[in-house]
Amino acid sequence: MFWIDFLIFLFACMAAGLTGSLFPPGKWYSDLHKPRWTPPNWIFPVAWPILYILMSYSGATLANLENSGSALALWALQIAINTLWTPVFFGLKNIKLGLIIILLLLVSVLISTCVFWLYSSLAGVLFLPYLAWVAFAATLNAAVFRLN
Repeated sequence: MFWIDFLIFLFACMAAGLTGSLFPPGKWYSDLHKPRWTPPNWIFPVAWPILYILMSYSGATLANLENSGSALALWALQIAINTLWTPVFFGLKNIKLGLIIILLLLVSVLISTCVFWLYSSLAGVLFLPYLAWVAFAATLNAAVFRLN
């Protein structure tokens, strides 16, 4: 059952990731003032599939534990918030609202990581790279907001 759960979580992640192809950065983003430490564009399509696999494995791990409903609700919350950021930032071109959303995502991922750790150290550890990435992305979003 674990691998079926994994595929379900992976599908949820890929659905969230689909927003990247629906709302590509484009000229608007390339014309924004960005900090010197902005990663090259090729990093994003490399990082996200890795993160999605780790997130999915974490979710499947939780799904196979008894009484993990609260943890799974947090997993659902963070992927829902994750899904919002791209359409708001790139679709609506709203940097400020994007910043608010990514800060909410950061808080939800931080809480999720801590709660997941209580249920399974593996589930918590698997969310650490995602937490680091979202913290970096939030810092980048804040810098782009400040510069523009």
